[in-house]
Amino acid sequence: MALESIVHCVSTAIRTIGILGVGKVGTVLARLAIAAGYRVLVAGSGPAEKISLITQVLAPGADAVTAETAIAESDVVILAIPLGKFRSIKAPLLRGKLVVDAMNYWWPIDGILSEFEDAATSSSEIVRSFIPEARLVKTFNHMGYHELDEDGRAPGDPDRKALAIAGDDRDDVEAVAGVIDAMGFDAVNAGTLAEGVRFEPKTELFGASVDRDEVVAMLARFDDSAFGQMVARSRLEKAG
Repeated sequence: MALESIVHCVSTAIRTIGILGVGKVGTVLARLAIAAGYRVLVAGSGPAEKISLITQVLAPGADAVTAETAIAESDVVILAIPLGKFRSIKAPLLRGKLVVDAMNYWWPIDGILSEFEDAATSSSEIVRSFIPEARLVKTFNHMGYHELDEDGRAPGDPDRKALAIAGDDRDDVEAVAGVIDAMGFDAVNAGTLAEGVRFEPKTELFGASVDRDEVVAMLARFDDSAFGQMVARSRLEKAG
């Protein structure tokens, strides 16, 4: 697996970020995006008026809108809802959109979801099967929301942390890496969307807030981990 750091790739094409989900991760990402100078639209399961009360406290500067508006008016859409609810998304609206999957299969909260129990398939691949015409990238999922909120640093800071990112289209990965950089983190390319499994729950990287070199090392060590070997066996069996 080829791993690489992505640096100095800020995309001027991304000016507006839409966030679906106003929980802990969604509101933290909204604050980071606002601080980075982006226009931020947030949407939740309730009416925009109710969401506005949340954003006034937890993400001042973000505009609370409907999911339809957040998707239509954004250059990139971040999915920050509980993964068990991803099928509530109106998939046709995401056609052609650059979408970030920040969700995790977290069974202590969501319960056991059979479709995510297959070790041969990453959770993002399942999400992509539901929104096949979106341009899906995986990131923002392996670092805790407290660390996301507190650990952002300027480029070159010796204490700067890194986020893994996975996607099938290099231009889309680099565009989202630019957002990661603007929000205060280095980006490490983990490979294709399927390789997002390397920083899902059950992996060494999940829950870690570490620098670029350590992210690279943790991603590489996945292959020798018990979970990594189970994934490899499952994929071989599925292939045939």
